[in-house]
Amino acid sequence: MLYEHGLEQKFCRFDDTLSVKDGTVIEGYASLFGDADRGGDIVEPGAYASSLGKLKAQGNQVKMLWQHDPSQPIGVWDEVREDDKGLYVKGRLLAEVERAREAVALIAEGAIDGLSIGYRTLKASKNEKGQRLLKELELWEVSLVTFPMLPSARVGAKGDTLASDDLRELALAFEGARQEMARM
Repeated sequence: MLYEHGLEQKFCRFDDTLSVKDGTVIEGYASLFGDADRGGDIVEPGAYASSLGKLKAQGNQVKMLWQHDPSQPIGVWDEVREDDKGLYVKGRLLAEVERAREAVALIAEGAIDGLSIGYRTLKASKNEKGQRLLKELELWEVSLVTFPMLPSARVGAKGDTLASDDLRELALAFEGARQEMARM
């Protein structure tokens, strides 16, 4: 997807590769290398390295947003790094932010089940299938979203690929967080 000023968004799996602990800590992959999305884009290994290095050198961080809305930050990514699997993220939904508390409840009920990255493409090419191979990206944000672009991008929704034990554990974690936030 292409937006004003070159900002694009790419959605990713929010399933067994992503976990929520203590009701507010989110950990997993925001982007997986080699997976084609519905638009045919494939992120290649190393695509984030330069951007993450620049952010670190400037003392900046990737933002955690709600639905790609820059006016709605809902937490902080404490760790964002590239490894051999993809773009790993670990952060915290901020209990002091109303929208973050809403996100906890929506994830627990399966209404929100995706992660999406906001970025600008710096280098890309096409493969023989016409798919865009993303070689270098300027990463701006990682959002919690309603509609992930990858068909398998789900968390905690009934009928999805997570085992029922995993779903119960996730629901219990969110219920604990909901109760804790209600006490604040």
